[in-house]
Amino acid sequence: MTIDRRTLLVAAGATLAMPALARTQGSAKFPKGFLWGAATAGHQVEGNNVNSDLWLLENIKPTVFTEPSGDAVNSFELWRTDLDLVKSLGLNSYRFSLEWARIEPEPGRFSIAMLDHYKAMIDGCHARGLTPMVTFNHFTSPRWFAAAGGWTNPQAPELFARFCDRAARHLAGGIGYAMTLNEPNLLRLLRSVGLPAPVIDAQRAMLAAAAKVTGTPKFGAANVANAEDVDTMLPLMIAGHKQGKAAIKAVRPDLPVGVTLAIIDEEAVGPNSKRDAIRADLYGAWLEAAKGDDFIGVQNYERSRIDANGRMPAPAGSKRNFLGSEVHAPSLAGAVRYAHRATGLPVIVTEHGVGTDDDTIRAELIPAALKELKAAMDDGVPVKGYVHWSLLDNFEWVFGYRPHFGLVAVDRKTFRRTPKPSAAVYAAIAKRNAL
Repeated sequence: MTIDRRTLLVAAGATLAMPALARTQGSAKFPKGFLWGAATAGHQVEGNNVNSDLWLLENIKPTVFTEPSGDAVNSFELWRTDLDLVKSLGLNSYRFSLEWARIEPEPGRFSIAMLDHYKAMIDGCHARGLTPMVTFNHFTSPRWFAAAGGWTNPQAPELFARFCDRAARHLAGGIGYAMTLNEPNLLRLLRSVGLPAPVIDAQRAMLAAAAKVTGTPKFGAANVANAEDVDTMLPLMIAGHKQGKAAIKAVRPDLPVGVTLAIIDEEAVGPNSKRDAIRADLYGAWLEAAKGDDFIGVQNYERSRIDANGRMPAPAGSKRNFLGSEVHAPSLAGAVRYAHRATGLPVIVTEHGVGTDDDTIRAELIPAALKELKAAMDDGVPVKGYVHWSLLDNFEWVFGYRPHFGLVAVDRKTFRRTPKPSAAVYAAIAKRNAL
């Protein structure tokens, strides 16, 4: 398969003249060695992850998933094409995840073939001059782990650490940056925002059906769980992060290890705003736990204004994503400043982007958000890199393939990759290492 480079070149010519880029072009130079990357996650792009918890939940009845992941975008086979895309955009890093369910399909049974697959990806990054940024667990887990209660199981931290140890012994030598867990605070955030009652009921029925099929009292996934389990999961996931990090560090002490958090840029509005209380619930324990890490990964997609009554509606006339949430370029810098202030750690933006069918929104957001990020860096916030979510249009969990976050569109019948105009906007910045 060949990358449609002609599309990329045409897009570059069109977008370099865009006002959003022209306003900031040449105005700010990023530090030498700044990480410019794009991200994917195994289950969302690889396809046919049949031993995972999510595969079961997508295919069971009833289910809250719009559609099953199926072949996804076939990146398990086309990872070389994807790495060539990253390189063609002038980026110098690639964030991807290990699929625990592929590596340890049964408890204590590790697949050398699958470990070699991910080692080939790591080596492929180096061959293209890309720094591999590897997430050890991006939400999905083996079906057996979920059938044992997932992250409500008191043994979960030990089981995760065992996986991290085995994976690190095979792979850690080539990894540039390691992340233990992806957005382990997501369920708290979803609980705070509030899911509709019919969705909560449907999710409960789906998890009960999965428990019945697997013959277990409780079936739990990291990004699909009942509300009453969220507080139980918190200390166990924190322990999992710490034990997983220790296992990785035992293999390679100099490897930078952190955790990534989903952080909305909450803004306090008016007297008696509930902002600080909401932040304490959503991020407090994780920001405290992260203080011993080498960096913190910040993943931001929106802001939320909070007054004395809670979250306020998005301002009238604001640009929106596919869910109707506000697209606000300064939100990334706001989240980064908050995470650094709370932890004192260097920051890597491990995800930032927008789900939309209107690529002009993405093309305008990238330089505008990076301008605000650079201002935070000029104020002393140590930001080591920016990784856009996502490289490809892919499987977006319960929403299926409807949301489009990618810099690159994918034909799901032919798997042909076609860079969008926003990819050229981002590429121009990365290649210059400057706005």
